[in-house]
Amino acid sequence: MSVEVVSILILVGIFLLATVRPVNLGALAIVAAFVLGVTALDGKDVEERTDAIFEGFPGELFIILAGVTYLFAIAKSNGTVDWLVHAAIRAVGGRVGLIPWIMFLVTACLTAIGAVVPAAVAIIAPIGMGFAIRYKINPLLMGLMIINGATAGGFSPMSIFGGITNGVVDKAGLPGNPTLLFLASFFFNLAISVVVFFLWGGRDLIGRRADDLGGEPGGAKRPDTADLPQDTGPAGSSEPAAETAAKTAGPGGGSGDAATPATTSPRGGVATVTTSPGGTYEAMTLDRDRSLTLLGLAALAVGALFFDLNVGLVAITVAAVLTLISPVSAKEAVNQIAWPTVLLVCGIVMYVSVMQSLGTIDWLGDEVATVGAPLLAALIICFIGGAVSAFASTTGILGALIPLAVPFLTGGEAVGAVGLITALAISSSVVDSSPFSTSGALVVANAPDDRRDDVYKGLIRWGFSMVALAPIATWAIFVVPGWL
Repeated sequence: MSVEVVSILILVGIFLLATVRPVNLGALAIVAAFVLGVTALDGKDVEERTDAIFEGFPGELFIILAGVTYLFAIAKSNGTVDWLVHAAIRAVGGRVGLIPWIMFLVTACLTAIGAVVPAAVAIIAPIGMGFAIRYKINPLLMGLMIINGATAGGFSPMSIFGGITNGVVDKAGLPGNPTLLFLASFFFNLAISVVVFFLWGGRDLIGRRADDLGGEPGGAKRPDTADLPQDTGPAGSSEPAAETAAKTAGPGGGSGDAATPATTSPRGGVATVTTSPGGTYEAMTLDRDRSLTLLGLAALAVGALFFDLNVGLVAITVAAVLTLISPVSAKEAVNQIAWPTVLLVCGIVMYVSVMQSLGTIDWLGDEVATVGAPLLAALIICFIGGAVSAFASTTGILGALIPLAVPFLTGGEAVGAVGLITALAISSSVVDSSPFSTSGALVVANAPDDRRDDVYKGLIRWGFSMVALAPIATWAIFVVPGWL
């Protein structure tokens, strides 16, 4: 058996192992890179082969992942995220039909500014489910809107998914378009959210007012603690199983202090929301730290989108300035960097780099060239991304499949690189609504007890319909026309 085939089998094996066992995929990938590298890479001795392994470490991608999650952790710690959530909820007025869309937009904003997708879902899902119970909104509708929102913002140039995809594309020397990738993902998720809204009761919510259900206008009345499921699962971990998230939620999704209901933080901790004795939201003020954080986020967006500045370096610069100005509010932010995700992505990229040094990537390109049907091959790649990501790591898939598709994209075939990368990215991410993915599991864990089974079954149906339909749709939109 050739070393190229062995390296591919090892890659498949570590994905499977990380899916069925609670071990970080990146750690397995680093081990695989070490074993395969020292035994198969060219070099006079072990030290030289080890140096070749380290040459594949993605330093720029490491800075991006650490920087954006560091900045997001500060925004969460100093209350900027809570301020954004409260401001969005107040904007609803008394219109119940807008509540799911507010949850969609808030979650999209969180992931767009650097939140890991599961962390954003963990923050918003308890809040969204509380509103779903109080205002008689289908919890499956609310859960899918939150997941779709997290995915919609996930490919911004400042986000985790966007950073991974754009970093891998840049390293591979492929043409990329970060803005198009973000907009394509956002509007695709927006479109399927419209379908979700009308499939699961959204039409009945149009025109309904909070006053009609005994609530205060604008959803001002805080849902009772019993009505607000809490998730205390490992939201900050890279790939917890669905069963783990369901168990950690506890009976009814958990319990909290009646005076200060809680929402989960990106690390699975608790962030309290201040309420008045009457149970209504107290207006959160836009103080100095929150104002400076919003200004820093705006500076990051402008620098990345209009001046082509490195996202990671700008994010760490903004985070460092905020820490100097307010050391107390940013004290724990470094500990809240998404280290499991950083390890996962860097490990996968290191292993793929070893595969490239062994000639596996070129070998795959030669094999794909024999297919003779580039459009069919592109569709198969999208199906692989969607099917595997429904059960395994979306971040890992993005880090592995794009480099493996490089020879196919650079071989002069009639497939545009930007179009296929966009289709692959969307196909691999919209399936996060599967209950076997982290985001889907968190929604199940936070669903009301009497509706949890319905939500679980609904997510299975919707998630696997995305596995079947999303690759075809994205392939037809972004690859077949040949305009990208």
